Amino acid sequence: MSRLLLAGSALPMLALALAAAPAAAQTAAAEEQAGEEKVIVVVGTRRTDRSILDTASPVDVVGAAELATQPASNVLDIVRALVPSFYVGQNAIADASTFVRAPSLRGLSADEVLVQLNGKRLNRSALVQVYTGGDTALSFGSQGADISTIPTLAIGNLQILRDGATAQYGSDAIAGVMNYGLREDAGLEVVARYGQFYKGDGESFQIAANAGVKLGDRGFINLTGEYTDDKGTIRNVTRASALLLAQQNPSLASQIPNPAQIYGSSPGYAYRFLLNSGFELTPEAKLYFIANYSHLKADQSFNYRPPETFTNVPLLSGGTTTLNRNAAFNPIYLTPCPANAASLGCPTGGFVKDNNIFNFKTRYPGGFTPRFVGVTDQYFGVLGVKGKSNDFTYDLSATIARNQINLSMYNSLSPTYGPASQSEFEFGKLIQEEQNLNADFTYGIEAGLASPITLSWGGEFRRETYTQTEGDVQSYAAGPFAVQNLYTLQSGGTYVFDSTTTKGPGASGYGGTSPTFAGSRSQQSYGVYAGLEADVTETLSLGAMGRFESYNTFGSAFVAKGNFRWEVADMLAIRGTAGTGFHAPSPGQNNTAILTTTFVAGDQVQVGTYPVTSNIAQYFGAQSLRPERSTNFGLGFVLTPSDAFSLTVDAYSIKVTNRIGISQNFNVTAADIAAEPALAAVGDGGAVNYFTNGFDTRTRGIDVVGSWRGDALGGKASAILAYNYNKSTVPRFDPNVISPALIANIRNLAPNHRANLTLNWQSNGFGITVRESYYGSWVEEVGYPGQVFGAKFTTDLDVSYTFAEHFTLSVGASNLFNAYPDKIKDSPDNRLFLSTGGTNSGEIYPNTGGPFGFNGGLYYARIRIKY
Repeated sequence: MSRLLLAGSALPMLALALAAAPAAAQTAAAEEQAGEEKVIVVVGTRRTDRSILDTASPVDVVGAAELATQPASNVLDIVRALVPSFYVGQNAIADASTFVRAPSLRGLSADEVLVQLNGKRLNRSALVQVYTGGDTALSFGSQGADISTIPTLAIGNLQILRDGATAQYGSDAIAGVMNYGLREDAGLEVVARYGQFYKGDGESFQIAANAGVKLGDRGFINLTGEYTDDKGTIRNVTRASALLLAQQNPSLASQIPNPAQIYGSSPGYAYRFLLNSGFELTPEAKLYFIANYSHLKADQSFNYRPPETFTNVPLLSGGTTTLNRNAAFNPIYLTPCPANAASLGCPTGGFVKDNNIFNFKTRYPGGFTPRFVGVTDQYFGVLGVKGKSNDFTYDLSATIARNQINLSMYNSLSPTYGPASQSEFEFGKLIQEEQNLNADFTYGIEAGLASPITLSWGGEFRRETYTQTEGDVQSYAAGPFAVQNLYTLQSGGTYVFDSTTTKGPGASGYGGTSPTFAGSRSQQSYGVYAGLEADVTETLSLGAMGRFESYNTFGSAFVAKGNFRWEVADMLAIRGTAGTGFHAPSPGQNNTAILTTTFVAGDQVQVGTYPVTSNIAQYFGAQSLRPERSTNFGLGFVLTPSDAFSLTVDAYSIKVTNRIGISQNFNVTAADIAAEPALAAVGDGGAVNYFTNGFDTRTRGIDVVGSWRGDALGGKASAILAYNYNKSTVPRFDPNVISPALIANIRNLAPNHRANLTLNWQSNGFGITVRESYYGSWVEEVGYPGQVFGAKFTTDLDVSYTFAEHFTLSVGASNLFNAYPDKIKDSPDNRLFLSTGGTNSGEIYPNTGGPFGFNGGLYYARIRIKY
């Protein structure tokens, strides 16, 4: 019932927006619209005569003008602001998931969405999302494409197919397809932008240029370059332990940053290039080439490691607690058992518990906050030829791509190496390489129907290689002080066993790749498909597609899809789809080995995610991964009472079985290490998990899009209302894989209700764009159990003026009225401290940032020069 009420409420909202324009203006707009060129849809169909409202599957088209009004430096944040069913978190202190943020479409994971450039599959990121916080809840365990490598100015339009399309495009297109159409125009465009958050931090600079030239009347070259530099933000207070340390040790205050660790946007810079080109070899054949290179670097704060323990620390709700020092600051005993002292009770390998100790306080007397650095390099290239001969078309292409992430850390230590510990670490590189060969054909068959039957067929060969290179030895290994059996010297010259102390191996904060798991692993597949589409009558269109794919790792899959579009009346059409799909486990999911650090009572604990083929994972019961399978249904209608106004409403249901996730943590004991020595990599008290197929999801929702264009107040005006209701459930799950908290996040980490109302008006060089966004309530049960974060509205404003024909000056604000997500509530799971008002880690707002981030309002100015 709530779905119907929300969908119904969208109509009067749109009606109110349109009422501001007189009926005469709508008539004039209709006359103008009738003469405008339609936007041809290239996703979800092999036909070349379909527009947005003609398709059997729902498609959103975001134009370059809409993209241009957004002040964000990252395509992820731009799409999040424009597309209600698209979600991505801010991800503060989320390990490498801060550098590669995994988005979600319709509540499904990043690698269940196919991303394309000009219809060609964009490669995956080298990062497999293993971070266990709410930041990756909708994409936990996924390995999707990193769209932040695309320069915004290179995009001609973004077409989003909101429907399963695995039968058309192969693995991953379960939630839909995002195709970035690239610019082909001639001319020169330069954009410079400066922005800053209301808080006074987070300065953002962007300079971008696009240059296009025509090669006579036979081709074009279009090149885009972009540089962005974003300063960091701080949206937290310091840790209570850091405040106490500074108060009790004034001489150390200057060595303790304030705040001691940072929840906010990590500072970073990026440069991105994209080339799109084409040349007619003959009037019927065209050679094309696409190339993308991007370099991104970011520097992230990790958690502060206090050197002292503080007792009786007051809590906001009353009572006190103890804040333990970090285990790295426990003493290290340096005196080994003397030679030949075994007979006296001090065996070889033991240590004497005396005053000859080392403590990392000599290096970091004020504690330390590791800084985690991620550098991403993306290479992507496509070479192809396409053409037609009468009713026959072809498109032959080859793609080669490489995504590399280099992870490192400074201001840290490797506790098991004691005084010999490094402070800086290289963790090794993560590399994803892909090679694709594609052949796509269509043929129009006259069969006496309302349109020719479009017969489509083709094939694809794909090879993926996932590589991890070895990190510094101290970044992953256990040093000489990992396990210390301590003995005390007695008055008679003998020794008595005292105790055993342990320290987690690897660097404090993250673990590098060991030689055991370094190397390359590949996967090959081929696929073939065939389909039919036609207007059976003037009012009924039908389509069907089937696809077979075979993988050398797990076997084969066959999927199919059917669709229809029926024009019930001149102004009303009904459309629907049904299909099956799959997502193949990637070589990264099958083979990733990542070591991260968490804390239990202040002690550093290493948590390792290991390949299902490894001895470690199999010791705890790992099995080979199977592909995810999906079944999807869609039904909707298109209402076009005039050329100026349209309304689409589409309901959908997507069931995904055998979802790939990461198992629970298995705690490692000394007995486990004795039985499987490879477990020494995490150490006694550490934990292990691995990838597995462990649950099913069912996602149901509805999309409503209303659009109007016309004349109003002496200018050209438009109004677009986009609403999405989306709800996922988990009907089957393995409790050893997915927790109740993660199930709650799948249901409602992204708001179930999202809506955008965008109004645009232009006249005599002036332009105004206003966007009101609604975000329903949401939860993050992993990090903030029991708390419901309330619904919020945000407002974006962009005002521009074009002068001297070629120059456009814009000023505006994103989140004009400075909305923030709800603050974290005091609870047994997140105790707030009296001295700071924040959690133990200093948080005020949830570190995921929620659906629109926690940085608050941003103002900006932009100059655009276009010839």
